[in-house]
Amino acid sequence: MGVFDDLVGQERAAVTLRRAAAAGADLLAGGRGAGMTHAWLFTGPPGSGREEAARAFAAALFCHEQGCGHCDMCHQVSVGSHPDLEIVRPQGLSYGIKDTRRLILRAAGAPTLGRWRVVLFEDADRATEGASNALLKAIEEPPPKTVWLLCAPAPDDMMITIRSRCRIVTLVTPPTSAVAHVLATRENVPSAMAEFAARAAHGHIDRARRLALDEEARSRREAVLSIPRSLTGVGECVMAAERLVKTAEDEAAAVTAVLNEAEITELRQVYGEGSTGKGLNRGLIRGGAGALKDLEDRQKSRATRTKRDVIDAALLDLVAFYRDVLAVQFGAHLELAGEDRRADLEDLARASTPEDTLRRIDAIMRCRRRLAANVSPQMAVESMTLSLHQPRL
Repeated sequence: MGVFDDLVGQERAAVTLRRAAAAGADLLAGGRGAGMTHAWLFTGPPGSGREEAARAFAAALFCHEQGCGHCDMCHQVSVGSHPDLEIVRPQGLSYGIKDTRRLILRAAGAPTLGRWRVVLFEDADRATEGASNALLKAIEEPPPKTVWLLCAPAPDDMMITIRSRCRIVTLVTPPTSAVAHVLATRENVPSAMAEFAARAAHGHIDRARRLALDEEARSRREAVLSIPRSLTGVGECVMAAERLVKTAEDEAAAVTAVLNEAEITELRQVYGEGSTGKGLNRGLIRGGAGALKDLEDRQKSRATRTKRDVIDAALLDLVAFYRDVLAVQFGAHLELAGEDRRADLEDLARASTPEDTLRRIDAIMRCRRRLAANVSPQMAVESMTLSLHQPRL
């Protein structure tokens, strides 16, 4: 199996990347390398596989067979251990100019294994304005063997000067049937569960995998989709918002707790905690106090980011729910993400108008924008649930 075979439902992008990888090999051999460039921008909706496509392309650039999927180069890329591949995952709310400048310096180094030096920048849209300007300079004048792979939801999420210098690879949401097939064949998920998870995840393969394999993930989705029916009064709206935010906080804490402890332990060891020798331990720990404070600040930012990501995923589930309501109201023959809640969809469709449904979808999208603008999650979600309130239900 080649590295591009994992790109579910992305056949067109896979063809483009295969050709570019072959052109890259031609360029290294002294040819023209037509179709290869040093800056790429992978775009697509959540679940489309932006990072997976970028990683597959990186493997194809390193691999002497342009991504065979089984050689040492491909394996190293798949586990993230290739010495010439730098993967950047912004953990906090943004990615600053200091981090970007350090990244640019690392990217300027010569490849260890003699082919390419690749920087895979996930969520590149989180770069601040200053960081984006620094990144632009690196993309404009890259070293001859450095390749930048940027990932963002849409081209407009990046500065126009950056995207104009990148070759754009547009990915799409995989069809439900393709995601269900992957779950059934690779994860041994029963067909009924695979179809449910693929449909409920709106084509997002990682989320579909969690829904298929994790009962808690299914319970959280059930709790989110029960919100519309629970909004029978102002008090219920406030309580629903509190539950949603509290659930996000608990999930974020669970996700980050293990990471935080491991990072703090490693940092303390680096600065000499537990070392022997007169005055050695105290001096090194004192010297690491600033580094420890910086780490704690980054961990707080990561926890905030994780909490907002969890809330955003819940909001997308609500958008899909009301989209289904709208489809029922218009009698559209569409695949419903919430087919398992058809009774609720039909009740709400009868009790409201399409204009009501569109207003509710707008309220959810407004909440997403407010969260992106750092509005308090509790305030943003409360405002949304009050807007979703429907006294007749």
